[in-house]
Amino acid sequence: MNLNQFAFEAAFGTARQLPPSTLPEIAFAGRSNVGKSSLLNCLLRRKSLARVSGTPGKTVTVNFYSNGKMRLTDLPGYGYARRSKGELARFANLMEGYFQQNRNIALVVQLIDLRHPPSCDDETMLRFLHESKLPFVVVLTKSDKLKPMQLARRMEEMQTSLTDCGAQALVPFSSETGKGRAELLLLLEAAAGANEGGLS
Repeated sequence: MNLNQFAFEAAFGTARQLPPSTLPEIAFAGRSNVGKSSLLNCLLRRKSLARVSGTPGKTVTVNFYSNGKMRLTDLPGYGYARRSKGELARFANLMEGYFQQNRNIALVVQLIDLRHPPSCDDETMLRFLHESKLPFVVVLTKSDKLKPMQLARRMEEMQTSLTDCGAQALVPFSSETGKGRAELLLLLEAAAGANEGGLS
């Protein structure tokens, strides 16, 4: 699969600025510092297409990447406590505005840090996706940070706790080693094909 044609398209800070959904979209959601930008760079095999920050909560825009047939949508990370009340309100409106608009969402990729149990915000997001009947997969990031025995135990715990969340798949992933990249690409390709778009 050729992903070289994907390029940064635009970033928007309010729901009113979001453009019409003219292409199928694959949206990436998760807590701040869960590794969304690193995952996108790993998927597209680009070192800095998506900006990676060491400061949690820095991404507060909806960022679109397009290849002319499909958009990858990097949603702002949630759950960062050090935002001001105004920023929190803008963030909530931006997230709600994105999902409440009549957008052609082919798939949501929900990221959760494999090292920790799902947070309350994670559970809220999973419940929202399930109740909204949006197709989604759960990607369990930072799998390289765990030793083999820890990884096996955490995967078993995640599979138990997320059994009824409605996800189409659970994918352990590492942006450092590329673990899970091939499996995730197959899921994205299936979603793209089902929506007459295409990742290639």
